[in-house]
Amino acid sequence: MTAVSLRWALADGWTVARRDLIHWANQPMTVVFGVVFPVVITLAFGYLFGGAVEVPAGAGYFAFLMPGMYGMTMLFGLSATMIAVTTDASKGVTDRFRSMPMAPSAVLIGRAVADLLNSVLILAGLLICGLAVGWRPSTLTGALAAVGLLLLLRFSLLWVGMYLGLLTKDPGGVVAIQTLEFPIGFLSNAFVAPDTMPGWLGAISEWNPLSSTVAAARQLFGNPGWGGDSWVAQHAILMAVVWPVVITAVFFALSVRLYQRLDR
Repeated sequence: MTAVSLRWALADGWTVARRDLIHWANQPMTVVFGVVFPVVITLAFGYLFGGAVEVPAGAGYFAFLMPGMYGMTMLFGLSATMIAVTTDASKGVTDRFRSMPMAPSAVLIGRAVADLLNSVLILAGLLICGLAVGWRPSTLTGALAAVGLLLLLRFSLLWVGMYLGLLTKDPGGVVAIQTLEFPIGFLSNAFVAPDTMPGWLGAISEWNPLSSTVAAARQLFGNPGWGGDSWVAQHAILMAVVWPVVITAVFFALSVRLYQRLDR
């Protein structure tokens, strides 16, 4: 990609992103619900199950819970992106974009930018919730690094959501993805130590990209975690970078290729 084509793609992408941001400004309840939902789930987990769960290092439950909830919230964004893409496809918006003289990747880049900005807002709301219930990061630098890794995971999952949305082109197909979000999230170290699972299941849990991001966030926030003796557990921060980069590279290419081939 030349510098000119890159600027063209970015300029067109920002135009598409502005369209999505204007829609949210005109329909603020969609954004409000996106912020409130993870807060409600966090409070439910914290106050309903907190007294029954034994956390590592004898720490308070919210100190342990919050990094896991931050990671889960980034995962939940996958279906939100997929819904937006399939809705545009079903209403013919995608076809109208494809008929315009714009970079093939611009629609996808615009969606990624808009959804990432939305995720920043949702994560900010959840961080405020964490502070309100007593969760505290140990250092500002570590907290900023942890937030960066959480958003990096979300950015990579954006491309997974876009690919699946373009692949199904049916809003009904989103239900299957939404159903899988919770099992994928629970099959990680967000709430349960992989060591307590059967051997093969624990290995899958440790190699879950969400596990690497949550473990890295706990380290950087200075919050208690499960630890672990496996290589992937010992190199959580490294893998919290490697996993999203690999996922983004794969699904960005797949999404752009699929977008170019629609209805051919």
